[in-house]
Amino acid sequence: MSYRITGLSPELFAQLWPLDDAALGRQSIRRVVADSDRGFPCRVSLDNARTGEILLLLPFPHHDVASPYRASGPIFVREGATEAAVFEDRVPESFLRRLLSVRAYDASGWMQASEVVEGTQLAQAIEGFFQRAEVAYLHLHNARPGCFAARVDRH
Repeated sequence: MSYRITGLSPELFAQLWPLDDAALGRQSIRRVVADSDRGFPCRVSLDNARTGEILLLLPFPHHDVASPYRASGPIFVREGATEAAVFEDRVPESFLRRLLSVRAYDASGWMQASEVVEGTQLAQAIEGFFQRAEVAYLHLHNARPGCFAARVDRH
């Protein structure tokens, strides 16, 4: 089963970077500096920010659907992430070291199944979910903090 894991479009966040901290704060957004090479996962590049890199921490409607499963949550976006990452038939390196929640949805945005897997088992889990005809797409979340990680589509 062929699949694609895609980062968010940087255009969604371009208008935020020029804002000062007060203006960001009015939108519940914080500018942060990574103090570690782990723990600051960029949702555009699908990679961890490095120590000293600047990111925005903001609320994001990652599952903006007309169903009870509509959801939003905090994400990080790294300054200088100018292109949405695309991983075809492979898992981003940064996901391999994480415990992930995989949520399977139908075309109407209704959850059909879910599972928690180690990142090293993600490819196998994706293939298993996409064997189910009713599954249209998947959402990946970091299982412990629960933050949205990426969307997975059939390819």
